[in-house]
Amino acid sequence: MTITKKTDGTSLCAAFEGRLDTNTTGEAEKELKGSLENITELILDFRELSYISSAGLRLLLSLQKAMNTRGTMKVINANDVVKEIFEVTGFSEILTVE
Repeated sequence: MTITKKTDGTSLCAAFEGRLDTNTTGEAEKELKGSLENITELILDFRELSYISSAGLRLLLSLQKAMNTRGTMKVINANDVVKEIFEVTGFSEILTVE
């Protein structure tokens, strides 16, 4: 999995490519949580994300909790498979998905 980050002032956009699963979530967590200082808007671009597991969902929940205290978080460009996982697990109620 690859994460490409772009910062614009207090906004961070992280574009994911590949799978967010047990094997990649730890790396993704280090990559993102270390980049949140002074960030008030976190955008997760899932255009190239092919799959998300329960480990990836836990990461999203953790990021959402962190951003609740400092600003906003949204998921953009999720494919139908990822959107269905959000719906089935109830994450579509927790996250802002565009």
